[in-house]
Amino acid sequence: MVSSSRFSSACKLLLGSCLLIAAAHAEDATPARLRGEALDKEVTRLMQAAHVPGLALAVIEDGKIVHLRAYGLRDVEKQLPLTTDTVMYAASITKAAFSYSVMTLVDQHRLDLDASIASLLPKPLPEYAKYADLADDPRWRKITPRMLLSHSAGFANFRYWPPDGSGYDPNGKLKIYVEPGSRFAYSGEGINLMQFVLENGAGINVATLMQKQLFDRFGMRRSSMTWRTDFADNLAIGYDENGKALGHKQRESVRAAGSLDTTINDYAKLLAGMVRGDGLSAKTHTEWLKPEQRIRSVQQFPTLDTATTTDNDGIKLAYALGVAVYQSPQGPAWVKTGHDDGTNNLALCLQKSRDCVLIMSNSSNGEGIYTYLIDAVLGPTCYPWFWENDIPYDHPEWRSPEARKQPHPACEAPQRQSPAP
Repeated sequence: MVSSSRFSSACKLLLGSCLLIAAAHAEDATPARLRGEALDKEVTRLMQAAHVPGLALAVIEDGKIVHLRAYGLRDVEKQLPLTTDTVMYAASITKAAFSYSVMTLVDQHRLDLDASIASLLPKPLPEYAKYADLADDPRWRKITPRMLLSHSAGFANFRYWPPDGSGYDPNGKLKIYVEPGSRFAYSGEGINLMQFVLENGAGINVATLMQKQLFDRFGMRRSSMTWRTDFADNLAIGYDENGKALGHKQRESVRAAGSLDTTINDYAKLLAGMVRGDGLSAKTHTEWLKPEQRIRSVQQFPTLDTATTTDNDGIKLAYALGVAVYQSPQGPAWVKTGHDDGTNNLALCLQKSRDCVLIMSNSSNGEGIYTYLIDAVLGPTCYPWFWENDIPYDHPEWRSPEARKQPHPACEAPQRQSPAP
């Protein structure tokens, strides 16, 4: 079905090579982008091959939704179909939504991205019980909203997952591991601190902020940062790699790093609005997507890993304010993924053409078909699949420790053959 060959080595580091590939696709008699029945067949084929029970897909062209479909099952045991209004867990694509809502505060001159959080809170951060661990580290005063949104405050992903590889520690201490602002290190802890600063410093309720600036603005009627009982009638059950049902957590507290429940219908409306820049001035929208931290980590996780690579230099992979950004063969691109047990989601946009793809799945296997679906929908994008650890389902060997030692540039992706008849 899918060959094991990769793009030529000339495309490993140079964006120019990717542009040549894109041009070749454009000149090919076969359409580079699948739509309609052909796209439906390809999605179904990939889901079956990768053992993905349910998947929802949205395609956006020039800021407008042109394809919105749900495939497979939301509940395998009950044989209930996934629909475009099925509530699914957003996981970390919550962060993209939250960052966009934060930028509305920047537009309203209610938040200075470069102010120390010390100036934004009524009392020193360590005097709050949740952040008492930082009492002996004055570097917290150097942290700014820009650092928190660009994952460069120096934290681990979460305090209970220390970066030394020792495993989950429910009593883990919050630490600043590297100088704030010095490097990218993905941190849900930092995003939640941004929420804390807004709520305790500016008196801004984040749930209310997102409801007003996003959910109401874009007509997202089945979206919430906490559980709603009306979600229960059409809800996606999550499944692990082996197809084991994991249920759906009913989150009772707002977490900017990832508590959003939503639907493909709702988040597609949001994504279309985000790529259009709705609700923000042109200046602030540009600020939202401005590269803040160049990324040279081998993979996004483990966060704070000191191993580096130049494999993604050709696409200028970096982090902006809530999303990763890079230079694709089709111009500037931005992307945010969301991973959790039983949930794999991806939102990727080409800003120049305002074309996007949104993938939401109720399976830990969903990430294995990202690169193929992206190519099918948008054509060549040089999506940094290895850095994201979205290993193609038909190449599990690329997940091994040995694979991390080999070059895996964004443009060195397995080529997809035509769908089987």
